[in-house]
Amino acid sequence: MKDLHRKDDRVLWALKKIIHLCLKALSLLMTIIIFLGVIDVAWMIYQKIIAPPAFVLSISDILATFGAFMVVLIAIEIFQNIILYLRDNVIHVKIVLATALMAIARKVIILDFDELSPMYVLGTAAVLLATGITYYVVHKIPDSSHQES
Repeated sequence: MKDLHRKDDRVLWALKKIIHLCLKALSLLMTIIIFLGVIDVAWMIYQKIIAPPAFVLSISDILATFGAFMVVLIAIEIFQNIILYLRDNVIHVKIVLATALMAIARKVIILDFDELSPMYVLGTAAVLLATGITYYVVHKIPDSSHQES
């Protein structure tokens, strides 16, 4: 029986190492995505500034730029989630919820309310409210009272 337990331990150890390598690969890929996202935001701003009339941005241009910024910031948050998981081997619920809130906020910022049905707007509001309440509740719990394992 003890021999079987050692074999299981070795298998689990190997599987954890594989997952760890996959997380490192994801962090490298996310770094590339963030770098390319920053280049894309810069290129988008450059194109909007040089388009006639030069140095004039419309509200839709500004909102598109905000949306692009938010995508890069969300990618950075996801990268932080991966790094924290690599470091602590624990999923940090607060950070995941903060990332979700940022993604929902991005969606709200770029919504075109003239093009959407009221049910879509209501659904987005419900998701935002539920995630915000969840974040608030989790944030109010002291770190020492809930150890994640």
